[in-house]
Amino acid sequence: MSLPDLNLLHALDILLEEGSVVGAARRMHLSPPAMSRTLSRIRETLGDPVFVQAGRKLVPTPRALAMREQVRLVVEQARQVLTPGDGVDLKTLDRRFNVRANDIVVGLHSGRLLEAMAAEMPRAMLRFSPEEDDMDDEALRSGRIDLFISAARPLGPEIRVQPLFTTSFVGMARHDHPIFDDDITPERITRWGHIGVSRRGKFAGPIDSALESLGLRRHVALVVPTPSAALFALFSSDLLLALPSHLAQSALEAGMRLRQFDFPVPLETVVLTQAWHPRFQADPAHQWLRRTVRRICETY
Repeated sequence: MSLPDLNLLHALDILLEEGSVVGAARRMHLSPPAMSRTLSRIRETLGDPVFVQAGRKLVPTPRALAMREQVRLVVEQARQVLTPGDGVDLKTLDRRFNVRANDIVVGLHSGRLLEAMAAEMPRAMLRFSPEEDDMDDEALRSGRIDLFISAARPLGPEIRVQPLFTTSFVGMARHDHPIFDDDITPERITRWGHIGVSRRGKFAGPIDSALESLGLRRHVALVVPTPSAALFALFSSDLLLALPSHLAQSALEAGMRLRQFDFPVPLETVVLTQAWHPRFQADPAHQWLRRTVRRICETY
C-alpha cells in the first residue's frame, strides 16, 4: 500500500480554514483549477466529499468538521519538526495563532500586538478564540488554542504559566448618576441594579460574596458577555458596573461620558497570566508571541 501524500494535509488544513477553493488557492499560490484537483485527491484519499455545495457556498461535511482541529495540530507539529531551531526567519513564516484571551488583553493590547506582528512576523495571523465550555488546559493540550491569557486559575501540572500584570476592580456609572450625590457606601451600591460581565452568563461572583459578608445583597439586572457591551449599557440607565481598572481608565481616556468610583467592598487584586503547552516551549514563533505579549503588558 502506498503512503498518502502528506502535502495533502497542508492543503486540507488551508481548505478547512478558508472554506473555499478560491481562498485556499490564493493562500497556496495556486490557480483555482489546480486547487480543485487537489481537493479531488483529498476526497479520493479520505473517501469523503470533505466539502459539499450548499447554494453558492461550499460547506464542510461532518467528517471534515470532526477532523479540523486534528489536521491543524498535525500540520503544526510537522512544521515544527521540519523547521530548524536556529535561524528561523520570522518575516517569512506563515503562522496562525489561536489565542483565548481575557477581555482586558483583547480590548487594550490587541492593536499593539498586531502592530508588532505586522513589523516582525507579517505573514502571521492572530485569531482570538471565544471562551467555550471545554476546559482551558484541555484546549491547550489538544491544540485548539496556542496561548491562553486570563486571570490566574488552576491548570494542568504540565502547562507553563507566566504572570503578565495585575489589576483591581473599580466602579463605573453614567457621569450624572445619583450615586455621586453622597458618599458611596456598600449599602448605597445595592440601591441600584448592577451589570454583570460574563461570557458564560454567570450572575454571581466575588462582589456578591463580599456584600453577603456584610449582610447585603445586590440585584444583577443585566448580564452581558463583554465589557464593551456593559459600558455602552451604562449611558442610558442607572445601572452600576464593576470593571478592571485598566479598562475603566481606557474608557475614560476614550471620552466616554462615565465616572469612576472606588468600589466600597474589598475585592482581590487579579493577576493576569499567559499559559501554553510545553510543546511550544522552544518554538521560535511561539516564543516571539509570548515575549511580545509580556513586553506590551509590562509597558502599558
